[in-house]
Amino acid sequence: MDPVLADRLQFAFTLMFHYLFPIGTIGLAPFVAAYTWKAAQNIDEESGRIAAFLTRIFAINFAAGVVTGIPMEFQFGTNWAAFSRRSGAVVGQPLAMESMFAFFLESVFLGVLLYRRNRLPTPLAAWSAVLVCAGSWLSGFFIVATNAWMQHPVGYSLAPDGTIRLESIWAVLGSPFLRWQFAHVLTGALVAGGFIAGGVGAYYLLARREVAIGRRLVHAGAIVALIFSLIAVFPTGDRNGSDVTTYQPVKLAAMEGLFSTTRGAPLAIIGMPDVSRGQLIDPIVVPEFLSFLAYGNFRANVKGLDAYARELWPPVELTYYAYHVMVGLGTIFVAVAALAVALLLLGRLWTARWMLWLLLLLMPFPYIANEAGWITTEVGRQPWIIYGLMQTARGGSPNVAAGETVFTLIGFAGMYFLLGVLFLYLVLREIALGPSAVRET
Repeated sequence: MDPVLADRLQFAFTLMFHYLFPIGTIGLAPFVAAYTWKAAQNIDEESGRIAAFLTRIFAINFAAGVVTGIPMEFQFGTNWAAFSRRSGAVVGQPLAMESMFAFFLESVFLGVLLYRRNRLPTPLAAWSAVLVCAGSWLSGFFIVATNAWMQHPVGYSLAPDGTIRLESIWAVLGSPFLRWQFAHVLTGALVAGGFIAGGVGAYYLLARREVAIGRRLVHAGAIVALIFSLIAVFPTGDRNGSDVTTYQPVKLAAMEGLFSTTRGAPLAIIGMPDVSRGQLIDPIVVPEFLSFLAYGNFRANVKGLDAYARELWPPVELTYYAYHVMVGLGTIFVAVAALAVALLLLGRLWTARWMLWLLLLLMPFPYIANEAGWITTEVGRQPWIIYGLMQTARGGSPNVAAGETVFTLIGFAGMYFLLGVLFLYLVLREIALGPSAVRET
């Protein structure tokens, strides 16, 4: 096996597993903050129970995220030495800021929430919950800033030996590519948070226990899921797609399965890309709509994959399918959340058990949509590890053999399987005990 391919498989596996947990923390953080704040301000014991319950689930996500995030940092040195040596002066800055500022902010004040002794949250606990939320979102910002720089490098210069120098950290943190990419990532996590809250509440209603709390969770979850599912489509998804069109047009062609440069390009709703024949098999398309989405003009010319050298194509099938999974699930989220809110406004949601089952069963799918979005982003960037500056094939560690990487990948798979089982056990145990069983320590 090619050593770089082994390195990519290992990093992809560890990254995708790790990303499951930040989705939970970023998405649940505003719920923790809102219920903690309400309980502290209104002396609301029920809100206090919900806040303590969600804090426990948040903490389990946070702990699993820390454990699975640490190996990724070591992989920069062990597996991607050439990339780290050349670009470390730039990518190291936002990663260090994430550790020094966001991680410590989140972890310190999470400790305050977990170890407070009052039955009801105090003003200190309320502010701590807000700071935990700010820390989780800030952590996501710095991580996405690193990725956005790799997608669209700014604020740098090249040294005579080819290493990349950081010229302006503010250019990196204010990158035009970063703004909408981070907004879309944050929105995707909040969609997940909404469906988690709604799904847990639906479980309690279906089980006919914790009914008052279940209704509050379904009410809040459905509204949050609808708002952010819509925002994920527009403006964040639309603007992020516009940045891809501007800075990575070959990725756009792969995402849409557009093999030939076309004026008035159609939008593919469904179809199977055949790279060898250069066409979509059995497509269902909306005529001229891709041109409108990309350039605001139904007759605009959109470059297809044929406009680029074959070696600059990303893996077309994986990019195309991941993108369409994300978009398809996003459309389902909008429809389900809108229907749930409509039933809520009509006063029929609590008796519509089929909708409660739908909310319950839909909980895993925002995770799938978020992961599919990252596959689209990362696979679609290939063959570049730093877009336009450094190819992935040149970023590996020359002294690490493929067999060593495969061996450790197998080890990671085993350990992460056990960690995943433990995570599910702890979360499901908290849900089974319920908010009323939460006791302050």
